[in-house]
Amino acid sequence: MPQPTAGLETPAEPRAGSEFAPLLKAVKGQGLLDRRTGWYATGIVVNLLALGATITAMVLTGDTWWTLLLALPLSVFWARSAFIGHDAGHAQITRGKGAGRVVGLLHSDLLLGMSYAWWNDKHNRHHANPNHVDKDPDVGVGALVWTQRQAEQREGFARLLTRNQARLFFPMLLLEGIALKVYGFQDLKRQSPRERAVEAPLLIAHVAGYATLLLSVMSPGKALVFALVHHALFGLHLGMTFAPNHKGMEMPDPDDAGDSAWGHLRRQVLTSRNVHGGPLTDWFLGGLNYQIEHHLFPNMPRPHLRLAQPMVRAHCAALGIAYTETSLTDSYRQALEHMHEVGAPLRT
Repeated sequence: MPQPTAGLETPAEPRAGSEFAPLLKAVKGQGLLDRRTGWYATGIVVNLLALGATITAMVLTGDTWWTLLLALPLSVFWARSAFIGHDAGHAQITRGKGAGRVVGLLHSDLLLGMSYAWWNDKHNRHHANPNHVDKDPDVGVGALVWTQRQAEQREGFARLLTRNQARLFFPMLLLEGIALKVYGFQDLKRQSPRERAVEAPLLIAHVAGYATLLLSVMSPGKALVFALVHHALFGLHLGMTFAPNHKGMEMPDPDDAGDSAWGHLRRQVLTSRNVHGGPLTDWFLGGLNYQIEHHLFPNMPRPHLRLAQPMVRAHCAALGIAYTETSLTDSYRQALEHMHEVGAPLRT
């Protein structure tokens, strides 16, 4: 089986005269594609200390329902780990793919029980063709659907789900934390023997370590409730991070020959939405609120995305390309409205 790709990189040599070439040259000239290894090292250490402090608090609180309150900070710091794994997959942290893979495996497989290889394979296909119904796995048919053509093919319980998918979206995110673990174990069958020999032990070690921690601190009943609440909050947090990015944005028609004429700039900008805000928004969303910049320059270090934004916005304005940016709450409104419209034909 082919090895999963290690991470998308910004096109180094766009074709002469392309719309993207001047922007790439300007961004490189500002050093915004240079690695920020020290910034990431500090962030990783701080996150690990926060995780350690939370686990220590769980042990000290002991076998009581009050320990459930610690599921919230644990889910937040787990999300920080997911963001680090995401950035490692995009080669944002280190130039060497080997070192980046180690960072990704430790944060994804060992800390979260989420397969790094599965995520990279899926996420890189998304980056290559965002919002393309035939090529982007994030808008493929699953529990939710993203086009009315997909909705028309739903039957039985899936049809009922699609009719109400906008209302059910956030409740369904509560299951995402557990689903991510399931997807990872399922993906082991797709992986090469070499990849599987690394990921399988790490995933098993995570499950064993997580269960040991909870059962050594709490009774089995409380441990089960804690695990469910923790994974529900974790899934909700990740879903709230990724939902604003593309849902309700341009979706290239696979039957439209004009789609093939889109260059890298238009393909990434027109299908993506930014969320404006300050440092707190950047922290909560892991820098993915600069979705346009992230898609244009997948290996740009997270702290540079904000710096690149004025250059990207100005370049798009000069070319007459729509640059979409909104508030966090309005991004959710737009995403939910799109899901509601997709299910509209099934409600008539």
